[in-house]
Amino acid sequence: MDRRKLLTGMGAAAFAAGRAQGAEKPAWLSPQLPEGTREEATLAALPGKKKLICLTDRPPNYESPIETFRSALTPQDEFFVRYHLAGIPSMAALHDWSLSVGGDAAERPVIFKLEDLQRDFRHTEVTAVCQCSGNRRGLSDPHVAGVEWGYGAMGNATWRGPLLKDVLDKAGVGAGAVEVWLDGADGPVLPSTPDFRKSLPVEKAMGEEIILAIAMNGGPLPLLNGFPVRLIVPGWTATYWMKHLNGLTISNKPLDDFWMKAAYRVPAGMFPVEHPFQSQLNAANWPITEIVVNSLIADPVAGAVHPGSGFTVQGVAWDRGHGIRTGEVSIDAGQTWKEATLGADLGRFAFRAFSFRPGPLRPGSYVISSRATSNAGETQADRLKFNPAGYHNNVPQQIAVTVA
Repeated sequence: MDRRKLLTGMGAAAFAAGRAQGAEKPAWLSPQLPEGTREEATLAALPGKKKLICLTDRPPNYESPIETFRSALTPQDEFFVRYHLAGIPSMAALHDWSLSVGGDAAERPVIFKLEDLQRDFRHTEVTAVCQCSGNRRGLSDPHVAGVEWGYGAMGNATWRGPLLKDVLDKAGVGAGAVEVWLDGADGPVLPSTPDFRKSLPVEKAMGEEIILAIAMNGGPLPLLNGFPVRLIVPGWTATYWMKHLNGLTISNKPLDDFWMKAAYRVPAGMFPVEHPFQSQLNAANWPITEIVVNSLIADPVAGAVHPGSGFTVQGVAWDRGHGIRTGEVSIDAGQTWKEATLGADLGRFAFRAFSFRPGPLRPGSYVISSRATSNAGETQADRLKFNPAGYHNNVPQQIAVTVA
């Protein structure tokens, strides 16, 4: 069976059928999203998933509804789905999956089966936010091209598997290694479409938090979230979290392809980066890497009506891996802020839940916002740092509600 064949065994029709059967309007869509997106977006269930917000179905790009983020851990069946290319392997095609490790800076080529990764390596567990680089792209003003994501192209899960460095060590990382190139079993339907490949700087790849996840929240990875093995790069955006990982190339030169040299780049120096991807920098733009500090209000939702006795503001905050120091909430469109109560600390790369009760309120209109500050002292931006791809939008939400 051709591993590149679109959704073989699962059936491409499942996507179309799921969208048609779930054609009700989502309970929540940001009023800032483009009109075309608001008209076309539907709630639809993919195989193994609850209903998610469908933005495109070929390739499938489905975001989690806002209420998903009332808790800090995201269940597998509510986790967003993001693909660049429509050639998604089926479970049957992945039955004989293997991972090849080699390259011009490798001392010897090696091949691993899934049982090798399960049996022959120590396993590490990390709870980390997987966030699409384009999350909130649809809220850019002016609007930009690409999948018009709202707030839900992200999720937080506990991932488990061997360290990438331990797998690379089996092949031997040569002294001249510069990058580790990543490839997955999904691919283009047309030969003219560039295959989706990414790379990591070798020093990042050899870090103590980068793992090859074979488990998610205590269970197997869902097919549409990367089964059987997904690379986990905590603190970096999900463009590097290669799904269906089947190839690692240890190279003495930078990867020079569309997805590294043209896509997923931001204006040089626009956003804070502690560890720049040196082999991929140029004077005009840098590859997007580290997540910026951010927060999200999951409840209440825009347009909600509440009694004067009050309500509870709930949400999550996160950053690149310093951890969250404070969460704040405003009910007057950011004029004044009060500290929220933080939930359990699930780890420095994870969502940190927060809650806030404003107490009894007079009837009228209120605009609720949240903002987070990391342990490094970084706080959400007051104004959008506009860039052509709509990346790193961490401007506080403004949610209008009514107290009756």
